[in-house]
Amino acid sequence: MSTPAAVIVLAAGEGTRMKSATPKVLHRIGGRSLVGHALYAARQAEPQHLAVVVRHQRELVAAHVAECDPGAAIADQDEVKGTGRACECGLDALPADLTGTVLVTMGDVPLLSGETLAELTRHHEQTGAAVTVITAELPDPTGYGRILRDEAGDVVRIMEHKDALAEREAGGPWAHALDVAEINSGIYAFDAALLRRALREVGTDNAQGEKYLTDVLGIARRAGLRVTAHLIDDLWQTEGVNDRVQLARLGAELNRRVIEGHMRAGVTVVDPATTWVDADVSIGQDTVVRPGTQLLGATSVGSDVTVGPDTTLTDVEVGDGASVVRTQGELAVIGAGATVGPFAYLRPGTVLGVEGKIGGFVETKNATIGDHAKVPHLSYVGDATIGEHTNIGAASVFVNYDGVDKHHTTIGSHCRMGSDTMYVAPVTVGDGAGSGAGTVIRRDVPPGAMAINVAPQRNIEGWAVSKRPGTPQAEAAARATAPQTQEGPQA
Repeated sequence: MSTPAAVIVLAAGEGTRMKSATPKVLHRIGGRSLVGHALYAARQAEPQHLAVVVRHQRELVAAHVAECDPGAAIADQDEVKGTGRACECGLDALPADLTGTVLVTMGDVPLLSGETLAELTRHHEQTGAAVTVITAELPDPTGYGRILRDEAGDVVRIMEHKDALAEREAGGPWAHALDVAEINSGIYAFDAALLRRALREVGTDNAQGEKYLTDVLGIARRAGLRVTAHLIDDLWQTEGVNDRVQLARLGAELNRRVIEGHMRAGVTVVDPATTWVDADVSIGQDTVVRPGTQLLGATSVGSDVTVGPDTTLTDVEVGDGASVVRTQGELAVIGAGATVGPFAYLRPGTVLGVEGKIGGFVETKNATIGDHAKVPHLSYVGDATIGEHTNIGAASVFVNYDGVDKHHTTIGSHCRMGSDTMYVAPVTVGDGAGSGAGTVIRRDVPPGAMAINVAPQRNIEGWAVSKRPGTPQAEAAARATAPQTQEGPQA
Protein backbone atom coordinates (compact mmCIF):
# COMPACT_ATOMS: atom_id res chain seq x y z
CA MET A 1 0.00 0.00 0.00
CA SER A 2 1.26 3.47 -0.88
CA THR A 3 1.75 5.62 2.19
CA PRO A 4 2.24 9.39 2.24
CA ALA A 5 5.41 11.06 3.44
CA ALA A 6 3.29 13.48 5.46
CA VAL A 7 -0.23 14.66 6.18
CA ILE A 8 -0.93 18.33 6.94
CA VAL A 9 -4.25 19.07 8.68
CA LEU A 10 -5.44 22.68 8.33
CA ALA A 11 -7.15 23.71 11.59
CA ALA A 12 -6.36 27.41 11.93
CA GLY A 13 -9.75 28.92 11.11
CA GLU A 14 -12.03 30.71 13.54
CA GLY A 15 -15.34 29.36 12.25
CA THR A 16 -17.36 32.52 12.87
CA ARG A 17 -20.57 30.96 11.56
CA MET A 18 -20.57 28.55 14.50
CA LYS A 19 -21.40 31.55 16.72
CA SER A 20 -19.38 30.00 19.52
CA ALA A 21 -16.59 30.79 21.96
CA THR A 22 -15.28 27.31 21.21
CA PRO A 23 -13.07 26.99 18.11
CA LYS A 24 -14.92 25.26 15.30
CA VAL A 25 -12.52 22.32 15.10
CA LEU A 26 -13.12 21.52 18.78
CA HIS A 27 -16.88 21.03 18.38
CA ARG A 28 -17.74 17.36 18.68
CA ILE A 29 -19.74 14.67 16.93
CA GLY A 30 -19.64 10.95 17.58
CA GLY A 31 -17.51 11.38 20.70
CA ARG A 32 -14.60 13.11 18.93
CA SER A 33 -13.83 16.69 18.05
CA LEU A 34 -13.86 17.63 14.38
CA VAL A 35 -10.08 17.85 14.37
CA GLY A 36 -9.96 14.57 16.28
CA HIS A 37 -11.76 12.89 13.39
CA ALA A 38 -9.26 14.47 10.98
CA LEU A 39 -6.32 13.19 13.01
CA TYR A 40 -7.81 9.69 13.21
CA ALA A 41 -8.26 9.53 9.43
CA ALA A 42 -4.76 10.91 8.86
CA ARG A 43 -3.16 8.26 11.07
CA GLN A 44 -5.03 5.49 9.26
CA ALA A 45 -3.19 6.55 6.09
CA GLU A 46 0.07 5.71 7.94
CA PRO A 47 2.08 8.87 7.14
CA GLN A 48 5.69 9.24 8.17
CA HIS A 49 4.91 12.70 9.56
CA LEU A 50 1.75 14.50 10.70
CA ALA A 51 1.42 18.27 11.18
CA VAL A 52 -1.57 20.34 12.33
CA VAL A 53 -1.75 24.04 11.46
CA VAL A 54 -3.34 26.19 14.20
CA ARG A 55 -4.01 29.88 14.80
CA HIS A 56 -7.40 30.82 16.30
CA GLN A 57 -7.27 30.14 20.08
CA ARG A 58 -3.94 28.52 19.42
CA GLU A 59 -3.20 27.26 22.94
CA LEU A 60 -6.57 25.59 23.31
CA VAL A 61 -6.45 23.85 19.93
CA ALA A 62 -2.79 22.85 20.25
CA ALA A 63 -3.40 21.31 23.69
CA HIS A 64 -6.30 19.29 22.32
CA VAL A 65 -4.27 18.08 19.35
CA ALA A 66 -1.49 16.97 21.70
CA GLU A 67 -4.06 15.05 23.74
CA CYS A 68 -5.54 13.35 20.65
CA ASP A 69 -2.22 12.63 18.92
CA PRO A 70 0.96 13.33 20.91
CA GLY A 71 3.08 12.58 17.83
CA ALA A 72 1.57 15.34 15.70
CA ALA A 73 3.69 18.43 15.06
CA ILE A 74 2.05 21.81 15.76
CA ALA A 75 2.52 24.51 13.10
CA ASP A 76 1.51 28.13 13.72
CA GLN A 77 -0.05 30.19 10.92
CA ASP A 78 0.92 33.87 10.90
CA GLU A 79 -1.11 36.94 9.89
CA VAL A 80 -1.12 36.02 6.19
CA LYS A 81 -4.55 34.55 5.38
CA GLY A 82 -5.48 31.61 3.23
CA THR A 83 -5.09 27.88 2.87
CA GLY A 84 -1.91 28.35 0.86
CA ARG A 85 -0.20 30.14 3.70
CA ALA A 86 -1.54 27.61 6.20
CA CYS A 87 -0.09 24.78 4.16
CA GLU A 88 3.22 26.64 3.88
CA CYS A 89 3.38 26.91 7.66
CA GLY A 90 2.60 23.22 7.94
CA LEU A 91 5.50 22.39 5.64
CA ASP A 92 7.81 24.45 7.83
CA ALA A 93 7.06 22.07 10.71
CA LEU A 94 8.17 19.07 8.65
CA PRO A 95 11.73 18.00 7.77
CA ALA A 96 13.31 20.35 5.21
CA ASP A 97 14.51 17.41 3.11
CA LEU A 98 11.08 15.73 2.97
CA THR A 99 10.33 13.98 -0.31
CA GLY A 100 7.37 12.00 -1.60
CA THR A 101 3.63 12.59 -1.32
CA VAL A 102 2.17 15.19 1.04
CA LEU A 103 -1.55 15.02 1.77
CA VAL A 104 -3.39 18.16 2.83
CA THR A 105 -6.72 17.75 4.65
CA MET A 106 -9.11 20.00 6.55
CA GLY A 107 -9.82 19.93 10.26
CA ASP A 108 -13.60 20.29 9.76
CA VAL A 109 -14.39 17.34 7.43
CA PRO A 110 -15.24 14.65 10.00
CA LEU A 111 -16.55 11.89 7.72
CA LEU A 112 -13.37 11.67 5.66
CA SER A 113 -11.92 8.18 6.10
CA GLY A 114 -8.37 6.92 6.26
CA GLU A 115 -9.24 4.51 3.46
CA THR A 116 -10.09 7.43 1.18
CA LEU A 117 -6.78 9.12 2.01
CA ALA A 118 -4.96 5.89 1.17
CA GLU A 119 -6.85 5.68 -2.14
CA LEU A 120 -5.91 9.30 -2.88
CA THR A 121 -2.24 8.48 -2.29
CA ARG A 122 -2.39 5.46 -4.59
CA HIS A 123 -4.19 7.37 -7.35
CA HIS A 124 -1.74 10.26 -7.10
CA GLU A 125 1.33 8.08 -7.37
CA GLN A 126 -0.04 5.70 -10.01
CA THR A 127 -0.97 8.57 -12.35
CA GLY A 128 2.39 10.28 -11.91
CA ALA A 129 0.63 13.54 -11.04
CA ALA A 130 2.26 16.48 -9.32
CA VAL A 131 -1.08 17.43 -7.75
CA THR A 132 -4.23 15.37 -7.17
CA VAL A 133 -7.44 16.75 -5.65
CA ILE A 134 -10.40 14.82 -4.25
CA THR A 135 -13.58 16.00 -5.95
CA ALA A 136 -17.29 15.28 -5.83
CA GLU A 137 -20.31 16.26 -7.88
CA LEU A 138 -23.04 18.13 -6.01
CA PRO A 139 -26.60 18.93 -7.12
CA ASP A 140 -26.07 22.44 -5.72
CA PRO A 141 -22.39 23.44 -5.71
CA THR A 142 -23.01 26.99 -4.49
CA GLY A 143 -20.18 28.22 -2.31
CA TYR A 144 -17.67 25.60 -3.40
CA GLY A 145 -14.63 25.97 -5.62
CA ARG A 146 -15.28 24.54 -9.10
CA ILE A 147 -13.09 21.97 -10.87
CA LEU A 148 -12.25 23.07 -14.42
CA ARG A 149 -10.86 20.33 -16.69
CA ASP A 150 -9.29 20.16 -20.13
CA GLU A 151 -10.24 17.87 -23.01
CA ALA A 152 -8.05 15.07 -21.61
CA GLY A 153 -9.83 15.22 -18.26
CA ASP A 154 -6.95 16.67 -16.30
CA VAL A 155 -7.57 19.58 -13.95
CA VAL A 156 -6.78 22.98 -15.43
CA ARG A 157 -7.87 25.18 -12.55
CA ILE A 158 -9.90 25.37 -9.36
CA MET A 159 -11.93 28.58 -9.25
CA GLU A 160 -13.36 29.75 -5.93
CA HIS A 161 -17.05 30.64 -5.95
CA LYS A 162 -16.53 34.37 -5.47
CA ASP A 163 -14.01 34.45 -8.30
CA ALA A 164 -16.41 32.47 -10.49
CA LEU A 165 -19.08 35.09 -9.86
CA ALA A 166 -16.64 37.85 -10.82
CA GLU A 167 -15.63 35.90 -13.93
CA ARG A 168 -19.23 35.59 -15.05
CA GLU A 169 -19.93 39.27 -14.47
CA ALA A 170 -16.84 40.15 -16.50
CA GLY A 171 -17.72 37.68 -19.27
CA GLY A 172 -14.28 36.09 -19.02
CA PRO A 173 -13.11 32.81 -20.55
CA TRP A 174 -14.20 30.89 -17.45
CA ALA A 175 -17.69 32.39 -17.27
CA HIS A 176 -19.16 28.86 -17.34
CA ALA A 177 -17.47 27.95 -14.03
CA LEU A 178 -20.64 28.56 -12.02
CA ASP A 179 -22.39 25.86 -14.07
CA VAL A 180 -19.84 23.19 -13.15
CA ALA A 181 -21.15 20.65 -10.61
CA GLU A 182 -17.78 19.10 -9.75
CA ILE A 183 -16.40 20.76 -6.65
CA ASN A 184 -13.14 20.96 -4.78
CA SER A 185 -13.09 19.08 -1.48
CA GLY A 186 -10.05 20.94 -0.18
CA ILE A 187 -8.24 17.61 0.20
CA TYR A 188 -5.10 17.18 -1.90
CA ALA A 189 -2.06 15.08 -2.64
CA PHE A 190 1.09 17.00 -3.67
CA ASP A 191 4.61 16.19 -4.62
CA ALA A 192 6.52 17.62 -1.66
CA ALA A 193 9.20 19.42 -3.70
CA LEU A 194 6.65 21.00 -6.02
CA LEU A 195 4.50 22.14 -3.10
CA ARG A 196 7.39 23.94 -1.40
CA ARG A 197 8.49 25.63 -4.60
CA ALA A 198 5.02 26.62 -5.78
CA LEU A 199 3.87 28.09 -2.48
CA ARG A 200 6.69 30.61 -2.64
CA GLU A 201 5.17 31.87 -5.89
CA VAL A 202 1.54 32.10 -4.73
CA GLY A 203 0.26 35.64 -4.14
CA THR A 204 -2.89 37.21 -2.70
CA ASP A 205 -4.29 38.86 -5.85
CA ASN A 206 -7.85 37.53 -5.65
CA ALA A 207 -11.35 38.49 -4.48
CA GLN A 208 -10.63 37.55 -0.87
CA GLY A 209 -7.05 38.77 -0.63
CA GLU A 210 -5.85 35.35 0.51
CA LYS A 211 -3.03 33.03 -0.41
CA TYR A 212 -4.93 30.21 -2.11
CA LEU A 213 -3.63 26.67 -2.00
CA THR A 214 -5.56 26.11 -5.24
CA ASP A 215 -3.11 28.40 -7.09
CA VAL A 216 -0.50 25.66 -6.77
CA LEU A 217 -2.40 23.75 -9.44
CA GLY A 218 -1.92 26.51 -12.00
CA ILE A 219 1.77 26.75 -11.19
CA ALA A 220 2.15 23.00 -11.67
CA ARG A 221 0.32 23.17 -15.00
CA ARG A 222 2.53 26.00 -16.25
CA ALA A 223 5.54 23.89 -15.37
CA GLY A 224 4.22 21.15 -17.63
CA LEU A 225 3.26 18.87 -14.72
CA ARG A 226 0.09 16.83 -14.47
CA VAL A 227 -2.83 17.77 -12.22
CA THR A 228 -5.52 15.12 -11.74
CA ALA A 229 -8.77 14.69 -9.82
CA HIS A 230 -9.84 11.74 -7.73
CA LEU A 231 -13.64 11.79 -7.97
CA ILE A 232 -15.42 10.00 -5.13
CA ASP A 233 -19.08 9.00 -4.89
CA ASP A 234 -19.43 9.41 -1.13
CA LEU A 235 -20.30 13.10 -0.93
CA TRP A 236 -20.41 13.05 2.86
CA GLN A 237 -16.63 12.62 3.03
CA THR A 238 -16.13 15.97 1.32
CA GLU A 239 -18.61 17.95 3.42
CA GLY A 240 -17.21 20.35 5.97
CA VAL A 241 -18.82 21.93 9.02
CA ASN A 242 -19.50 25.65 8.80
CA ASP A 243 -22.34 26.08 11.30
CA ARG A 244 -24.27 24.15 13.91
CA VAL A 245 -26.87 23.00 11.40
CA GLN A 246 -24.17 21.22 9.40
CA LEU A 247 -22.65 19.93 12.65
CA ALA A 248 -25.92 18.22 13.57
CA ARG A 249 -26.45 16.96 10.03
CA LEU A 250 -23.02 15.38 9.82
CA GLY A 251 -23.36 14.05 13.36
CA ALA A 252 -26.56 12.25 12.43
CA GLU A 253 -24.95 10.75 9.33
CA LEU A 254 -21.89 9.65 11.28
CA ASN A 255 -24.14 8.01 13.87
CA ARG A 256 -26.07 6.21 11.13
CA ARG A 257 -22.84 4.82 9.72
CA VAL A 258 -21.51 3.75 13.09
CA ILE A 259 -24.74 1.97 14.02
CA GLU A 260 -24.96 0.29 10.62
CA GLY A 261 -21.41 -0.99 11.09
CA HIS A 262 -22.33 -2.56 14.44
CA MET A 263 -25.48 -4.15 13.04
CA ARG A 264 -23.55 -5.69 10.17
CA ALA A 265 -21.08 -7.05 12.74
CA GLY A 266 -23.82 -8.92 14.63
CA VAL A 267 -25.41 -6.38 17.00
CA THR A 268 -29.19 -5.92 17.17
CA VAL A 269 -30.17 -2.26 17.35
CA VAL A 270 -33.94 -2.23 17.79
CA ASP A 271 -34.46 1.41 16.82
CA PRO A 272 -31.48 3.10 15.14
CA ALA A 273 -33.40 6.38 14.99
CA THR A 274 -33.30 6.77 18.80
CA THR A 275 -29.91 5.15 19.40
CA TRP A 276 -26.63 7.07 19.55
CA VAL A 277 -23.26 5.30 19.53
CA ASP A 278 -19.93 7.14 19.56
CA ALA A 279 -17.20 6.26 17.11
CA ASP A 280 -14.89 4.69 19.73
CA VAL A 281 -17.53 2.39 21.28
CA SER A 282 -17.14 -1.37 20.90
CA ILE A 283 -20.08 -3.81 21.04
CA GLY A 284 -19.93 -7.61 20.99
CA GLN A 285 -21.98 -10.02 18.90
CA ASP A 286 -25.58 -10.86 19.79
CA THR A 287 -25.93 -7.84 22.03
CA VAL A 288 -29.32 -6.11 21.88
CA VAL A 289 -29.47 -2.32 22.10
CA ARG A 290 -32.98 -1.14 22.87
CA PRO A 291 -34.55 2.25 21.98
CA GLY A 292 -33.43 5.46 23.63
CA THR A 293 -29.91 4.22 24.36
CA GLN A 294 -26.70 6.26 24.16
CA LEU A 295 -23.32 4.54 24.26
CA LEU A 296 -20.70 7.25 24.55
CA GLY A 297 -16.98 7.82 24.87
CA ALA A 298 -14.87 4.68 25.15
CA THR A 299 -17.72 2.45 26.31
CA SER A 300 -17.12 -1.26 25.74
CA VAL A 301 -20.06 -3.65 25.67
CA GLY A 302 -19.54 -7.42 25.59
CA SER A 303 -21.49 -10.16 23.82
CA ASP A 304 -25.05 -11.27 24.63
CA VAL A 305 -25.71 -8.08 26.56
CA THR A 306 -29.04 -6.27 26.78
CA VAL A 307 -28.69 -2.49 27.01
CA GLY A 308 -31.67 -0.18 27.37
CA PRO A 309 -34.21 1.04 26.84
CA ASP A 310 -33.48 4.63 27.90
CA THR A 311 -29.90 4.06 29.01
CA THR A 312 -26.86 6.33 28.78
CA LEU A 313 -23.41 4.85 29.36
CA THR A 314 -20.26 6.98 29.11
CA ASP A 315 -16.86 5.28 29.34
CA VAL A 316 -18.46 2.19 30.88
CA GLU A 317 -17.26 -1.42 30.54
CA VAL A 318 -20.06 -4.00 30.37
CA GLY A 319 -19.24 -7.71 30.59
CA ASP A 320 -20.73 -10.54 28.55
CA GLY A 321 -24.32 -11.50 29.31
CA ALA A 322 -25.09 -8.48 31.47
CA SER A 323 -28.38 -6.57 31.49
CA VAL A 324 -28.50 -2.78 31.89
CA VAL A 325 -31.97 -1.21 31.88
CA ARG A 326 -32.93 2.47 32.20
CA THR A 327 -29.57 3.34 33.70
CA GLN A 328 -27.16 6.27 33.68
CA GLY A 329 -23.52 5.28 34.09
CA GLU A 330 -20.11 6.90 33.77
CA LEU A 331 -16.61 5.50 34.27
CA ALA A 332 -18.00 2.29 35.73
CA VAL A 333 -17.45 -1.45 35.27
CA ILE A 334 -20.34 -3.91 35.09
CA GLY A 335 -19.34 -7.56 35.41
CA ALA A 336 -20.38 -10.48 33.25
CA GLY A 337 -23.92 -11.64 33.89
CA ALA A 338 -24.68 -8.70 36.18
CA THR A 339 -27.98 -6.83 36.21
CA VAL A 340 -28.41 -3.08 36.59
CA GLY A 341 -31.58 -1.01 36.85
CA PRO A 342 -34.14 0.10 36.21
CA PHE A 343 -33.48 3.72 37.20
CA ALA A 344 -29.97 3.13 38.52
CA TYR A 345 -27.21 5.76 38.60
CA LEU A 346 -23.65 4.47 38.40
CA ARG A 347 -21.19 7.25 39.11
CA PRO A 348 -17.43 7.11 38.47
CA GLY A 349 -15.53 4.42 40.32
CA THR A 350 -18.38 1.92 40.45
CA VAL A 351 -17.30 -1.70 39.92
CA LEU A 352 -20.02 -4.37 39.95
CA GLY A 353 -18.81 -7.96 40.05
CA VAL A 354 -19.84 -11.04 38.09
CA GLU A 355 -23.53 -11.87 38.50
CA GLY A 356 -23.93 -8.88 40.80
CA LYS A 357 -27.00 -6.67 41.02
CA ILE A 358 -27.62 -2.94 41.30
CA GLY A 359 -31.38 -2.55 41.34
CA GLY A 360 -34.07 0.08 41.01
CA PHE A 361 -33.36 3.60 42.25
CA VAL A 362 -29.87 2.74 43.49
CA GLU A 363 -27.01 5.24 43.23
CA THR A 364 -23.38 4.16 43.52
CA LYS A 365 -20.10 6.06 43.53
CA ASN A 366 -16.53 4.86 44.09
CA ALA A 367 -17.96 1.52 45.16
CA THR A 368 -16.72 -2.01 44.55
CA ILE A 369 -19.55 -4.53 44.76
CA GLY A 370 -18.33 -8.13 44.74
CA ASP A 371 -19.31 -11.12 42.63
CA HIS A 372 -22.93 -12.21 43.22
CA ALA A 373 -23.47 -9.33 45.67
CA LYS A 374 -26.72 -7.38 45.51
CA VAL A 375 -27.90 -3.86 46.21
CA PRO A 376 -31.46 -4.36 44.99
CA HIS A 377 -33.55 -1.35 46.05
CA LEU A 378 -33.63 2.36 46.86
CA SER A 379 -30.12 2.76 48.24
CA TYR A 380 -27.00 4.93 48.07
CA VAL A 381 -23.59 3.22 48.11
CA GLY A 382 -20.67 5.64 48.14
CA ASP A 383 -16.99 5.03 48.98
CA ALA A 384 -17.58 1.42 49.86
CA THR A 385 -16.41 -2.14 49.33
CA ILE A 386 -19.03 -4.90 49.46
CA GLY A 387 -17.92 -8.54 49.53
CA GLU A 388 -19.15 -11.39 47.39
CA HIS A 389 -22.62 -12.88 47.91
CA THR A 390 -23.61 -10.06 50.29
CA ASN A 391 -27.12 -8.59 50.18
CA ILE A 392 -27.76 -4.96 51.11
CA GLY A 393 -31.33 -4.34 52.31
CA ALA A 394 -33.65 -1.79 50.75
CA ALA A 395 -33.34 1.93 51.59
CA SER A 396 -29.80 1.63 52.92
CA VAL A 397 -27.38 4.57 52.91
CA PHE A 398 -23.62 4.55 53.15
CA VAL A 399 -23.04 7.75 55.08
CA ASN A 400 -19.60 8.58 53.66
CA TYR A 401 -19.31 12.33 54.26
CA ASP A 402 -18.84 13.93 57.67
CA GLY A 403 -19.06 17.49 56.37
CA VAL A 404 -15.31 17.76 55.84
CA ASP A 405 -13.92 14.45 54.55
CA LYS A 406 -15.12 11.34 52.73
CA HIS A 407 -14.70 8.00 54.54
CA HIS A 408 -14.82 4.37 53.42
CA THR A 409 -17.11 1.53 54.48
CA THR A 410 -16.17 -2.14 54.09
CA ILE A 411 -18.79 -4.89 54.15
CA GLY A 412 -17.57 -8.49 54.18
CA SER A 413 -18.77 -11.45 52.14
CA HIS A 414 -22.01 -13.39 52.69
CA CYS A 415 -23.49 -10.63 54.86
CA ARG A 416 -27.25 -10.17 55.23
CA MET A 417 -27.90 -6.50 55.94
CA GLY A 418 -31.36 -5.33 56.95
CA SER A 419 -33.47 -2.66 55.30
CA ASP A 420 -32.97 1.00 56.18
CA THR A 421 -29.47 0.43 57.57
CA MET A 422 -27.21 3.48 57.85
CA TYR A 423 -23.45 2.85 57.62
CA VAL A 424 -21.69 5.83 59.25
CA ALA A 425 -18.22 5.64 57.75
CA PRO A 426 -15.53 4.71 58.48
CA VAL A 427 -16.90 1.35 59.55
CA THR A 428 -16.25 -2.33 58.82
CA VAL A 429 -18.75 -5.20 58.85
CA GLY A 430 -17.17 -8.64 59.05
CA ASP A 431 -17.90 -11.69 56.92
CA GLY A 432 -21.21 -13.39 57.57
CA ALA A 433 -22.54 -10.54 59.73
CA GLY A 434 -25.96 -8.89 59.50
CA SER A 435 -28.07 -6.04 60.76
CA GLY A 436 -31.66 -5.54 61.81
CA ALA A 437 -33.99 -3.18 59.98
CA GLY A 438 -33.45 0.47 60.84
CA THR A 439 -29.97 -0.04 62.31
CA VAL A 440 -27.44 2.78 62.40
CA ILE A 441 -23.99 1.19 62.32
CA ARG A 442 -21.43 3.50 63.92
CA ARG A 443 -18.95 0.87 65.12
CA ASP A 444 -17.35 -2.14 63.47
CA VAL A 445 -19.45 -5.30 63.40
CA PRO A 446 -17.51 -8.54 64.08
CA PRO A 447 -17.84 -11.49 61.68
CA GLY A 448 -21.06 -13.39 62.19
CA ALA A 449 -22.57 -10.79 64.53
CA MET A 450 -25.99 -9.18 64.21
CA ALA A 451 -26.02 -5.39 64.65
CA ILE A 452 -29.19 -4.04 66.26
CA ASN A 453 -29.64 -0.70 67.97
CA VAL A 454 -33.39 -0.07 67.70
CA ALA A 455 -34.96 1.39 70.87
CA PRO A 456 -38.06 -0.33 72.33
CA GLN A 457 -41.24 0.93 70.67
CA ARG A 458 -43.40 3.26 72.79
CA ASN A 459 -46.99 4.20 71.82
CA ILE A 460 -48.52 7.51 73.02
CA GLU A 461 -52.22 6.78 73.22
CA GLY A 462 -54.64 9.52 72.07
CA TRP A 463 -51.90 11.68 70.52
CA ALA A 464 -53.79 12.53 67.30
CA VAL A 465 -56.96 13.65 69.08
CA SER A 466 -55.13 15.74 71.69
CA LYS A 467 -52.39 17.24 69.50
CA ARG A 468 -54.19 17.59 66.16
CA PRO A 469 -57.81 18.39 67.09
CA GLY A 470 -60.14 19.21 64.21
CA THR A 471 -57.92 17.63 61.56
CA PRO A 472 -58.94 14.72 59.32
CA GLN A 473 -56.29 12.70 61.15
CA ALA A 474 -57.92 13.33 64.54
CA GLU A 475 -61.41 12.69 63.20
CA ALA A 476 -60.35 9.36 61.71
CA ALA A 477 -58.70 8.38 65.00
CA ALA A 478 -61.80 9.36 66.96
CA ARG A 479 -64.04 7.26 64.77
CA ALA A 480 -61.75 4.30 65.04
CA THR A 481 -61.57 4.48 68.86
CA ALA A 482 -65.25 5.33 69.56
CA PRO A 483 -67.20 2.66 71.53
CA GLN A 484 -68.93 0.25 69.17
CA THR A 485 -72.60 -0.69 69.75
CA GLN A 486 -74.20 -3.81 68.43
CA GLU A 487 -77.88 -3.77 67.67
CA GLY A 488 -79.82 -6.95 68.08
CA PRO A 489 -82.27 -8.29 65.53
CA GLN A 490 -85.62 -6.49 65.26
CA ALA A 491 -88.71 -8.16 66.72
